[in-house]
Amino acid sequence: MAHTTIGVCTLYLDLPEETTFNERRGILKSIITRLHHTFNVSAAEITLDQASDTAVIAFAAVSNNQSHANSVIHKALQWVEQHAHDVVITDQEIEIL
Repeated sequence: MAHTTIGVCTLYLDLPEETTFNERRGILKSIITRLHHTFNVSAAEITLDQASDTAVIAFAAVSNNQSHANSVIHKALQWVEQHAHDVVITDQEIEIL
């Protein structure tokens, strides 16, 4: 029987204050789309508070190898840190299941 490993990363983000709600959604959608296309992960916006400038996104990788899932999650996180200049990561949670 094959072993399935799932890597999950949840990112808590601060978004620019001077942007509208729709602009903030566009920023998140861009990050999510790039994560999906670049790293072949499933990604989604978990929360976007209309009253504040905070959001939560999560992405997941499925593999038959724990080190591969871990590597994909960390490379995707590193990409967000280096390329998503419109957001500030305030917290992160990584789980390998």
